[in-house]
Amino acid sequence: MLRILLLIIGYFIGNIETGYIFGKIHKMDIRNYGSGNAGATNTLRVLGAKAGLVVFLGDFCKSLIPCLVVRFIFRDNVSLSYIYMLYIGLGVVLGHNFPFYLGFKGGKGVASTAGIIMALDIRIAVVCLIVFIITVAITRYVSLGSIFVMIILIGMSHFFVKFSYGFGEGASPMEFRLLTAAVGLLSIFMHRANIKRLLGGTENKIGKKVEK
Repeated sequence: MLRILLLIIGYFIGNIETGYIFGKIHKMDIRNYGSGNAGATNTLRVLGAKAGLVVFLGDFCKSLIPCLVVRFIFRDNVSLSYIYMLYIGLGVVLGHNFPFYLGFKGGKGVASTAGIIMALDIRIAVVCLIVFIITVAITRYVSLGSIFVMIILIGMSHFFVKFSYGFGEGASPMEFRLLTAAVGLLSIFMHRANIKRLLGGTENKIGKKVEK
């Protein structure tokens, strides 16, 4: 019951759609421009670097803060604190990707997933950041960097929980693995159109101008 409650709470927090709100402040629906979603990358392309950073931080913090709060509340049981944290984090990403008041058309959840990764483990976060920066710097494909981050999230968290590297004992390792896999695979699924464009060589590169 608590797991479902955390998922629901996370979903409604995720409905705080930073990109959409920022766009409305500038008298536009960001989803009508660029790639058509309300995420930080599309905001960056359409409204510029400062706008993209504001939206990224908003989406990042709306998952990071609830995850850290849940970890703090259940700090006496380390393993369960991570499990509960992942439930509320997954809820945030679902709310961000599928906001009910926007016809379930939101973002792709990369920034919000990054908040989960930061709350989960700083070591995983550092590796993900390094891989993301290197990938984008070499290829200029933000989507490819994001996909690699999700693969690392799944791989490293599964490895860490297997050897209890900071995650403690007592909770179901399988539940932890399934939750981290769900978070990572959800983001990869949201990038399915990008994957098709990457394979077809038509994916937009960072820095490409978008008409406003």
